[in-house]
Amino acid sequence: QVQLVESGGGSVQPGGSLRLSCASSGSMFSLNTMGWYRQAPGKERELVAIITSGGSTNYADSAKGRFTISRDNAKNTVYLQMNSLEPEDTAVYWCNARVPVVAGIGFKNYWGQGTQVTVSS
Repeated sequence: QVQLVESGGGSVQPGGSLRLSCASSGSMFSLNTMGWYRQAPGKERELVAIITSGGSTNYADSAKGRFTISRDNAKNTVYLQMNSLEPEDTAVYWCNARVPVVAGIGFKNYWGQGTQVTVSS
């Protein structure tokens, strides 16, 4: 069983910064594609950023230039550095792991518990 433990959420003012962390256990972390998603009230869960096992990244348009996803394989941890936060960034943020199956012919997705990020003045 893969477990993801998130931390770093909280409340900040517009223009502020926040760093989310997600610690993974139960898999070969270096092989996983990791991602951050978010869900605001009344909205669908949406992709924020993804980082592959090779270090390639992709961002939602709303996150480009403000958010940075990174990973530390030695610590089995993925991070989301969020700068220039806006009220529209308010949401529950979810850590995701895409884990190769042992047979090597597919993947399983695992999710963290979610952490609240609130941006308001």
